[in-house]
Amino acid sequence: MAGIVEIRDYTIEAEWFDRYKVWAETAVPWLKAHLDVIDFWIDDGIEADLTGSDPRISPHGQPNVCWIIRWASKEERDREFAAVQAHPEWQDIWAQHPNENAYLVMNARFMRAL
Repeated sequence: MAGIVEIRDYTIEAEWFDRYKVWAETAVPWLKAHLDVIDFWIDDGIEADLTGSDPRISPHGQPNVCWIIRWASKEERDREFAAVQAHPEWQDIWAQHPNENAYLVMNARFMRAL
């Protein structure tokens, strides 16, 4: 399928990370059932390889959560992602989040395959 992928990177505050992982055990299957999620990954403690001509880590550290969603277009993404967030079942899951303010950084990037 042509289209785009949305790569979502989160940096969850360290003190909330374990509780976030427990919550994600409910959230991720629901998201996979309602979106074209390629997969959902969490940090496992292996040190990152940071290289380049000017490598810099955010003051908040490296992202510790990453998930990728496949979309036909950015317009589809905007429409469908908003609908999922408004879904009553998602609202119930979100209400169980251990701390919605634990996201130090949330980054959504949109890419196309070569």
